[in-house]
Amino acid sequence: MALSATNFLIGKLVTIVQNEGTTIASVRDEVDKIKLELLSMKAFLEDAEAEEAQTEGQKVWVASIRDLAYDVEDIIDEFMYHMSMILGVTSNSPKIKPEFLSMKAFLEDAEAEKAQTEGQKVWVASIRDLAYDVEDIIDEFMYHMYEKQSGGRISRGLYKTIYAPNSLWFRRKIAKKLHKITETIKAIPERNQRYGFGLARRTSTTEDTYKWVQNQVKSSFLITEDELVGIEDKKQILMGWQMDEEQHQTVISVVGMGGSGKTTLVAKTYTNERVKRHFNCYAWITVSQIYVIADLLRSLIKGIHKSRKEDIPANLNAMSRTELQDTLVNYLESKRYLVVLDDMWDVKVWKEVRASLLDKGLGSRIIITTRKEDIASSSFGVESHVHHIQPLQKIDAWELFRRKAFSANHDKACPPELGLLARELVGKCEGLPLAVVALGGLMSSKNFNDLPSQLKHCFLYCSLFPEDYLVQRKRLIRLWIAEGFVEHAKDVTPEEVADGYLLELCFRSMLQVVERNETGRPRQVKMHVLMRELALSTSEKEKFGHVHDKREVMEDISSRRLSIQMTSNEGETKSWPGMSKIRSLLVFSNNMSSSCFSNALLSRFKLLRSLDLEGVQIDKLPDAVVYLFNLRYLNLRGSLIKELPEAIGCLQNLQFLNIKIEALPQGITKLLNLRHLIMYRYTGQFLDFKFLSGTIAPSNICKLQKLQCLMTIESEKDTIRLIGSLTQLMSAGISNVKEKDETDLWLSINKLTLLQNLELLACNEEEILPVNAKCPPLPHLRKLLLSGRLQNVVLPWFSSLHSLTTLQLHWSRLEQDLLPHIEALPSLTNITLSNAYVGQQLCFRRRGFVKLEMLELLNFASLKKITIEEGAMPNLRFLALQNCMGLKSVPLGVENLSNLQTLGLRIVPTEIINPIRKRGVDRSKVQHIPEIRHYFQQSSKLVYENLA
Repeated sequence: MALSATNFLIGKLVTIVQNEGTTIASVRDEVDKIKLELLSMKAFLEDAEAEEAQTEGQKVWVASIRDLAYDVEDIIDEFMYHMSMILGVTSNSPKIKPEFLSMKAFLEDAEAEKAQTEGQKVWVASIRDLAYDVEDIIDEFMYHMYEKQSGGRISRGLYKTIYAPNSLWFRRKIAKKLHKITETIKAIPERNQRYGFGLARRTSTTEDTYKWVQNQVKSSFLITEDELVGIEDKKQILMGWQMDEEQHQTVISVVGMGGSGKTTLVAKTYTNERVKRHFNCYAWITVSQIYVIADLLRSLIKGIHKSRKEDIPANLNAMSRTELQDTLVNYLESKRYLVVLDDMWDVKVWKEVRASLLDKGLGSRIIITTRKEDIASSSFGVESHVHHIQPLQKIDAWELFRRKAFSANHDKACPPELGLLARELVGKCEGLPLAVVALGGLMSSKNFNDLPSQLKHCFLYCSLFPEDYLVQRKRLIRLWIAEGFVEHAKDVTPEEVADGYLLELCFRSMLQVVERNETGRPRQVKMHVLMRELALSTSEKEKFGHVHDKREVMEDISSRRLSIQMTSNEGETKSWPGMSKIRSLLVFSNNMSSSCFSNALLSRFKLLRSLDLEGVQIDKLPDAVVYLFNLRYLNLRGSLIKELPEAIGCLQNLQFLNIKIEALPQGITKLLNLRHLIMYRYTGQFLDFKFLSGTIAPSNICKLQKLQCLMTIESEKDTIRLIGSLTQLMSAGISNVKEKDETDLWLSINKLTLLQNLELLACNEEEILPVNAKCPPLPHLRKLLLSGRLQNVVLPWFSSLHSLTTLQLHWSRLEQDLLPHIEALPSLTNITLSNAYVGQQLCFRRRGFVKLEMLELLNFASLKKITIEEGAMPNLRFLALQNCMGLKSVPLGVENLSNLQTLGLRIVPTEIINPIRKRGVDRSKVQHIPEIRHYFQQSSKLVYENLA
């Protein structure tokens, strides 16, 4: 049924192309007919939603069908767009698009199908190739029509006179190609019926997927006994130490690198029924790098009472540290206990806990797991044993992998076609059980294969980035949107939908979160090397994407997406026959020059949707770029390009543009689909006033009504007043702001009801920014940067910003302390203050800044004293002091910041540094901080030492 519907669709396209005299009305009639066929296809796919097959042949079949549907959707979208220009069809033509999206449903529902036989593989491969042929032919036709419409170097009048016959010839040539493909498609179902290709069916419900997701978040406690290979002897050794005849307290250390299976091994002895019966009570607490000793003691008390099925003391949360210790000592007075301290990073944890775990000669045991050899070999003051976890042997690693990856297969056997790849990937796990388990989970049928189709595409796309590359969240989701991977949802922006996709992939451990932003969302992610290799293998097979690093010949590349990754300038990139098939081009090279991107080369990528040249050192945008009519995404961040051509306005489909540029051409105002225009121009050190400059824009920039992000624009004439008409803006940055702009500025900002991120930069360091207590509250504002002098009357306004997470004040030079006005903001996590206050003291009061995680105090010339009261900033993890030469000591009360992980000190007096060195008088105040970075100049270079 799907093939017959596709056959009808292609036939209709042939008719449209062949009929030179097509009228607007007849086009609409054709569209209506196609609409009915597409709806029937959708119904077919909805019926097929419950289908799921198992074999490799079926997998290939489904992949081809998926590609075919997406490709036809793209073909029709682009074809109708350009036919509307050529034939003069009005703006009503976009209404057709939702009907063509039903093609997408075909692929999404068919994702559950998989195939088996070699015959099916051949059959599906032929369908895939036909789909690509159809796309290329239709795109070729549309590109020809685009060139005609844009005029090129010859006027349209001359074009009609000289080239009209050629145009007719070209259309008929295309029609003949389509007719040939139509005949080929007709033969496919006949061949299918003749050779009996088919799909086995079984039902896969949403409940199945839900159960799988639940399993992924279970801890190592839930790894079943038969999944543990190669550790039986180790388990018996540990159990022997736990239950031997030694009556004195004994510490057992299990040491090994991350992922080696320490926790899993200990968990299997800890949960053993024979071990449980040997002890009167037991408890397991996870220590990790960040801990509060009182919280550990509470967890210990809870665990011990739970092991005996007793009620937890009612006043436990109100107990002081001393009371907690006394409670434990008294309770364990006559009991043999087993305590596990999992993931210990500092031996002082033992020193602080041991006062509560006394040796009463009853045979109690304490087990410590750690990655650090020095902890395992420490003198604990009692009997001790050390067990070193060794990597799995190859045979054991392979056995574990098979059990996780192919649990549904007969005898858990690896399919022959995956054997070589699987063994190669398992070898790269280096015997680490958790890496093997993660790889097995990914290769199992309940991970990648059961992802929704849009998530599969998003996952595969991540493999186009280099190995261990840190990918910015915003960059990634913008690329996904430009590629068309993100579904439309009512009352939700594509960016929000894409954010959900990213979180889903992170939750499934298919992407790793490297850094989170102030709201907890991923800021940077990366793909584990094993995940990437598997994704690349799948991408190659499905012709989804290809990574080129100069090791193979370009002409062998037939994928739809290309990532060029080179570490040196190897001259001009050569063209190859398959270039016109590429829809997405990403380049990763710091040494590639403009000569590598000639106009002749880029013109061959004529159907690109995404062009990412971030960090590529080219100094001129090739002229051919403006003729990439299909382009949605253009990233030139970090390049040397200083200007854009006027013809940039030809990129009618462009949605994302990122570039560092002084002025925009008038043509930018023709990009009516532009949604993100990002133009950060950092011009100096952050300590300087002029650290960021805006970009000069045409006066009618307000024509870009779809803009959601405009960063950062230079204020000129009526710019500030006109920005108010861009009502979709969520992020806005304005430089060159003057005090006289107050009325226009706040009239405009008040219209931006979706605004979440605002940056205002004064024209010079003496200009007063027009922000004061009379300004309207901004209830949705999350990020605020104000650069320029502020008057004290602004302070009450800050307390109204209840959604604010990030605040940056630059050269504000306030005479009154800001802190009392912002300490109660409920969502504030990041603060950067640079030359923001001219007073001599700052005091962070008790119970203030409860969510603050990062604090930077920079360029405070007059500041002499910082006080941190107990209970202030309980969640602070990062504190930086820079260019504060008036300070006499580290902040008073810094010892109260129990969760502080990093203290950064740069350009501060030696009176601060020397006392906090080892054996210094103030050392005790900072000894709880894992990292203390002191930056200083050495031989004209900035270096740092870790004082921790």
